[in-house]
Amino acid sequence: MLEQGTISIHTENIFPIIKKSLYSDHQIFLRELVSNAVDAIQKLKMVSRAGDYAGDIGEPEIEIAIDKDKKTLSISDNGIGMTTDEVKKYINQVAFSSAEEFIHKYEGKSDQPIIGHFGLGFYSSFMVAQKVEIDTLSYQEGAQAVHWSCDGSPAFTLEESSRTTRGTTIILSLQGEEEEFLESVRIKNLVKTYCDFLPVPIKLDGEVINKQKAPWRESPSNLTQEDYLEFYRYLYPFQEEPLLWVHLNTDYPFIINGILYFPKMRPDVDVTKGQIKLFCNQVFVSDNCEEIIPQFLMPMRGVIDSTDIPLNVSRSALQGDRTVRRIGDYIAKKVGDRLKELFRDNREQYISAWKDLGTFVKFGVLNDEKFKKQIEDIIVFRTTAKLTEKVAAETPVVEVQSSDSDAWQDVTPSTSSDSAPSAPYTTLKEYLERNKERNENRVFYSTDEATQSTYIELHKNQGLEVLFMDSFIDTHFINFLEREYQDVKFTRVDSDLDNTLLEQDKDKEIVDPKTNKTRSETIKELFEKSLNKPKLNIRTEALKSDDPQGTPPAIVLLPEILRRLREMNAMMQQGTAEFPEDHILLVNTAHPLIQNLANLNQGTIIQGDGQSSTDQLVNLICQHVYDLALMSQKGFDAEGMKSFVERSNEVLTKLTEQASK
Repeated sequence: MLEQGTISIHTENIFPIIKKSLYSDHQIFLRELVSNAVDAIQKLKMVSRAGDYAGDIGEPEIEIAIDKDKKTLSISDNGIGMTTDEVKKYINQVAFSSAEEFIHKYEGKSDQPIIGHFGLGFYSSFMVAQKVEIDTLSYQEGAQAVHWSCDGSPAFTLEESSRTTRGTTIILSLQGEEEEFLESVRIKNLVKTYCDFLPVPIKLDGEVINKQKAPWRESPSNLTQEDYLEFYRYLYPFQEEPLLWVHLNTDYPFIINGILYFPKMRPDVDVTKGQIKLFCNQVFVSDNCEEIIPQFLMPMRGVIDSTDIPLNVSRSALQGDRTVRRIGDYIAKKVGDRLKELFRDNREQYISAWKDLGTFVKFGVLNDEKFKKQIEDIIVFRTTAKLTEKVAAETPVVEVQSSDSDAWQDVTPSTSSDSAPSAPYTTLKEYLERNKERNENRVFYSTDEATQSTYIELHKNQGLEVLFMDSFIDTHFINFLEREYQDVKFTRVDSDLDNTLLEQDKDKEIVDPKTNKTRSETIKELFEKSLNKPKLNIRTEALKSDDPQGTPPAIVLLPEILRRLREMNAMMQQGTAEFPEDHILLVNTAHPLIQNLANLNQGTIIQGDGQSSTDQLVNLICQHVYDLALMSQKGFDAEGMKSFVERSNEVLTKLTEQASK
């Protein structure tokens, strides 16, 4: 026996800590041991290139072996191996990382980095093993093979070994409750999860079980569009093809490689949880990058690989880390650069992607000043204007950052010119420029195309362009736009009507000699008496149209300021905004129904309790017209809807009675 002694540790309780709480998942031990094996192989390459080893390094490989009878799991490599002194130094002196010392000695002599940044990686094996053995032979000429053994106590044994092949084997005698790691399927799944992209073949029972090639470490010029798509399908099977992606590759001011994808959005996707996988030197670390990625980019998917992200700190410390913040800013900037370039060079594809990304981009603008300045001029809105743009075929866009410079390279095949037209989109600046002569510095917008369709059609028919701001974030985004464009007035289509929509020749209205009132005044009084709502402001206007029958007989308007105060109050109280009693009913005097109603009333106002059947019908029709106008504003509660149905039935009954006489 060469030596028997006690492991040099910083606390007597190191092993209980290792066994219970070194890592939250015991399965991490395999990642650590395989990572160490890859390190050993990369070290051998370094010393060979430096001229310190003249022998044949052979084909690198890592072999995992399972012995169910002995209940052992072994990880072997044909790397650099260790001498007796190195075992004493690197194994017995816990928390002393050989990787750091090695990097300094052979810095710049390899294109493959050393993984050794996981701290107590080797000792994670004691989480699952009751006994750990090391059998190793150094590459150094004349070195003696050695065997190290420890049963989880500070005591160890170190003796000569009969091993004749260079490299290291770690043998784990598994604890009874950890025998799941004797199953081949379990080991294959762990290798796929943590070690799939390590650049060394990993074998189990003679079969290579890892992919080895990490696409994000490849030169973008070596990857085809299909390579990117295939990688996405591998990471996220059974998903729709991504919209576009960005290949990151930079080593200043920090090292980061990665491929980030914008996925198609689906209703079942939780956009508050990140799905970007974090790697360190091609070793999977976590599928949670929430502390690294800006919140508005959480929907993105893909891989980030960086050695500059601290892995041994708490989540709160990670959030406060300066380098992590700079990496987040860098990613946001590159996403902004990509969107700007796509807007400039392939607007059709940009609009196609915007349908999925728009909400998150707006969220980024609201929360990130730097990002806002980057992309504020390329925010687009669907519009009622008849534009000539087309949406490209659903071909993902490949955009990569060159490793030689900060330039971007588009390697996307050109799309067909026969793509189908889409709903037009426009920027706010384009909208203002297009409409400056007709409605200078005024923006008409809709928040709900379905319920506000009547108002939208009124504007369209008179040549007024309407923007759709109908995503859930637009309520806040409109306030942002008003701060950015302080000289622009934003008016929702149902808040008031522009004079362009109204006939302006009221002075020509005929006055009834019996009542000394105009037709408009008579209609207004008729509705006031029928509805009997003191807080309801009734206006009578003739809506301009070539087809009066195609216009609504009446519409409800909510003044912009009043509506916003109501919505703000509801938000502060975390409730639903109730429909206000103070609103406007605009009765369209040009509509045939309203004109017929006035004729039916024969110019008289409903009086007293003794109403005729005609008077009752007029009263019901006034109420029905008001109800229909309320429906477009979702102005009914449950009781209101019940009353509407009852009144509708009553109107129909009265009409059928009149017709049958």
